[in-house]
Amino acid sequence: KIEKVCKAAYGLCCWVRAMEVYDRVAKVVGPKKEALKQAEAQLEVVMSALRIKQSELKAVLDKLAALDADLAEKTARKESLEVEVELCKIKLDRAEKLIAGLGGEKSRWTAAASRLGQEYVQLTGDVLLAAAQIAYLGAFTSTYRSDCLHGWVEACQARGIPCSDRFKLNVVLSDPVKVRQWNIWGLPKDDFSTENAIAIDAGRRWPLCIDPQGLANKWVRNMEKDAGLLVIKLTDANFLRT
Repeated sequence: KIEKVCKAAYGLCCWVRAMEVYDRVAKVVGPKKEALKQAEAQLEVVMSALRIKQSELKAVLDKLAALDADLAEKTARKESLEVEVELCKIKLDRAEKLIAGLGGEKSRWTAAASRLGQEYVQLTGDVLLAAAQIAYLGAFTSTYRSDCLHGWVEACQARGIPCSDRFKLNVVLSDPVKVRQWNIWGLPKDDFSTENAIAIDAGRRWPLCIDPQGLANKWVRNMEKDAGLLVIKLTDANFLRT
């Protein structure tokens, strides 16, 4: 109606109404803006504190990761050291056993060295007795040989010739490996047969074997088989041609 009466009054009226609406809206929005501003300020404070805490958390996490890596390294090192300790225990145990064994070997070698030293001193007389037995006692019995050797030992000692108190040809001139092979070829294992075999092996003259049981014959045949030994008799028709 005012617009129909006066357009100027209508414009003024619209402006007044707009100002009134603005005033009402301003009264409502103003406190909210202020509250928003305060909330934003508080948010900024909280976000600043959050960023600080996040930075501190990152530092703690980085430190934790470093500690985890160090723990893994130390654990691996611990396991490696445990393996080395176990190996060292095994090696130490073996070393103790070896030392104990070498201690026994030391005693044995010391005794052997002492025995060899004594045998070296007695070597001159023992070789003299061995040569005498091979040269002169081959045809005699074991008892007679023993009696003769006993007298010869006393004679050597009386003349200052070092020799064994209980001389045995088997000890002076025998080779255990060779004697073992002789036994395989049929030589009896008694000392008397072994002494006879040594005399045959070491002597320079052809032996005459008194062999009623054929044991020496068997032994010689087996021993010289690979050498092409020929067995002949005086009654063979081609004896002179052999």
